[in-house]
Amino acid sequence: MHSPISTFSPCQPLTHILQGRATQRPALTRLMSTGGRKRRLPSAFPVIDGTLQPFYKHVYEANLRNSMVCEQRFRENQEKVQKGGGENAIARHTQRNRKVLVRDRLRMLLDDEDYLELSPFAGLGLHYGDIPSAGCLTGIGKINGLWCVFIANDATVKGGTAYPITVKKQLRAQDVAMQNRLPCVYLVDSGGAFLPLQSEIFPDKNQGGRSFYNEAIMSAMKIPQVAVVCGSCTAGGAYIPTMAEEAIIVHRIGTVFLGGPPLVKAATGEEVSPEDLGGAKLHAEVSGCVDHFAATEKEAYEHTRNIISTLNFELPDEGAEDVEEPLYSIEDLKGLAPRDYNHSMDIRMIVSRLTDGSRLQEFKGRYGTTLLTGFAKIEGHLVGIVANNGELTYEASLKGSHFVQLCDQRDIPLIFLQNTAPCPPLTPSQAKAESNTNRLKAQGSMMSAVACASTPKITVVVGGCYGADSYAMCGRAFDPNFLFLWPNARVSMLAPGHSAALVQDEKEATELNERLEEESSSFFSSGRLWDDGVILPQHTRTVLGNCLKIVKQQEYQLSREKLRTPVLRI
Repeated sequence: MHSPISTFSPCQPLTHILQGRATQRPALTRLMSTGGRKRRLPSAFPVIDGTLQPFYKHVYEANLRNSMVCEQRFRENQEKVQKGGGENAIARHTQRNRKVLVRDRLRMLLDDEDYLELSPFAGLGLHYGDIPSAGCLTGIGKINGLWCVFIANDATVKGGTAYPITVKKQLRAQDVAMQNRLPCVYLVDSGGAFLPLQSEIFPDKNQGGRSFYNEAIMSAMKIPQVAVVCGSCTAGGAYIPTMAEEAIIVHRIGTVFLGGPPLVKAATGEEVSPEDLGGAKLHAEVSGCVDHFAATEKEAYEHTRNIISTLNFELPDEGAEDVEEPLYSIEDLKGLAPRDYNHSMDIRMIVSRLTDGSRLQEFKGRYGTTLLTGFAKIEGHLVGIVANNGELTYEASLKGSHFVQLCDQRDIPLIFLQNTAPCPPLTPSQAKAESNTNRLKAQGSMMSAVACASTPKITVVVGGCYGADSYAMCGRAFDPNFLFLWPNARVSMLAPGHSAALVQDEKEATELNERLEEESSSFFSSGRLWDDGVILPQHTRTVLGNCLKIVKQQEYQLSREKLRTPVLRI
């Protein structure tokens, strides 16, 4: 049975209780100057009582133990991917090839290291082996104060060879740039496609060629793109810098050609150096394929930062709002992250540790109570929150549909906190079947509302992501702007341990449960790029705050309303 969910009055006095200790804790308020910007309408949303009640203590402690195990695995995977291709590959990259490591490149390019990395665990545990970070780093960071998507090849991983997961990760980063209208910077250092897997890289719609299609569409959408050639751009990879609006090449390091020196010799018998065939001087002085010549990598990133300064954006004043910190410690989220559905607590306890001042203006609080909906602020941004508080019933689905449409009408971003029920309810009677029919209709209505809502949507899977309920809660198939998992999260059509209701054979059910246990892991999901990354619960508020700033930036592009033809390069 699912653990009981208590209902808290939002008007009760707020106390901070962790593991049985109660202490009054005043709100921490970070005051910021209002500058000359217009103020938002004032709000005084009720405070949520997120107190950890004594009868929840054993559930909290079980969740906490599970979270510590999950966090340990998170740290191990993090250490693994940050080593890239290993010591020998790093030495070859830096000493023999005289190139800079990809994370050092980002340090030179970005304003600071406080960037949002996307899907860092992509490429782990695949059938063709581990490809740390899928052989490229993608994410969103600030360049001269402007949020930009970056796609940076890591040539220490398999020599920069592109695997199917590499292509998928690059396409996802371009999707993020298009959906949020973010400038895109490519740091190109690639050895081309991994030919033994060419059938999974080349021919289909969402494979290799799609990245060039996306570049053209992004130009038509007036989304700026800049490419830095800081390594090899061979074969199809040569189109990345030539299709970007502006391109920089690094002398004696960057090369651009369709076929390299070995292919020239095989075809013509002529020996030619990479520099003469497609080096920086050739493309900067003769072909015109690049726009800027850089003697060193450092100079190349200075060029890039200067180019970003020419974009027609008006930077927002981020110090225009007063931001209240939650009244409860975000560290509590480790014990609130459910080990499984039976160890879930009232979702208000999680919300109270994410929202400004632990405040929530609840919507339809007495109706469809297995779904929590309401308005709140996160890092000063007004948001609508849709959070599972039990099964997604008929009433809850109607309520969710109404609330999503309301937020869409008001252009308020939606935050989905997903912890769906592990399996569909059984239908032992005709009355139950009729009830389930009504429930399906209501869930279909909520799915339509979520799919058609044009307001930004951000999903965090805090527990289970199972079956059709996950679609109504804006799962991956419903195209949220961002989707993150907590390490304890589970993603599968059916939850582990619940196959007996659908599979009668005991042996078959055991085998299926074992497979579900492995394949529903958050790291299995993230390794295959079914999400934008695994984040620790205590980092959720910061990640959400950054995502809300990112989706808001498009409002400050001064030239975005006029559409013109794509940039045509020489």
